[in-house]
Amino acid sequence: MSETKPIRVVLADDHAVVRKGIREFLEEDPAIRVVAEASDGADAVVCVAREKPDVAVLDIQMPKMNGMDATRQIKKEFPGTRVLILTAYDDDPYIFAALQAGANGYLLKTASSDEICRAVRAIAAGESALSPTIAKKLVQRAAGVETARDEIIEPLTERELDVLRLAAKGMSNKQIGGTLSISDRTVQGHLANIYSKLNVTTRTEAVLFALREKWIALQ
Repeated sequence: MSETKPIRVVLADDHAVVRKGIREFLEEDPAIRVVAEASDGADAVVCVAREKPDVAVLDIQMPKMNGMDATRQIKKEFPGTRVLILTAYDDDPYIFAALQAGANGYLLKTASSDEICRAVRAIAAGESALSPTIAKKLVQRAAGVETARDEIIEPLTERELDVLRLAAKGMSNKQIGGTLSISDRTVQGHLANIYSKLNVTTRTEAVLFALREKWIALQ
């Protein structure tokens, strides 16, 4: 029986003591291995390019390149690497900027070691991970923002809504395809059509739009 490969992680934080602590409790989980550390956003991108990790754990405020810009570059150049933002900032602009940059999760540093390890595991498995306070902010924003669009939005097909409902659960393209018995490429095509119809560029924006319009609901 072959052993499951560990989840390979690149860790970036400009505070060495914080970085050391995060690394120690991450590696207490036998399923996780930190393969590189970075003290700034630019070096984080270099480490990701070199190591091709499963997950990059990034702080937001870092020298040379902040966490949002690093996330954006990593998701563009290394789409196979998923990103977890681990930060002390719970301000709305940071949260939405990070998620729009493509982050797969957003966790506060007040989270326990178990919560952070679970988040890394979830993200590596193609799911999303949000601190409870962050998830609440997303739902409140989705529910409370009035639609301010004059243009006519082309309605989504039933299959596109199915894809969006599963995306809202944090499923990867592969998981969505398996659930709906369609290929990954077909899922990508549906998502592209959804983005075009809603005039958005990310899953997060599409899900927020659909929640706001009550096309889908969080379970």
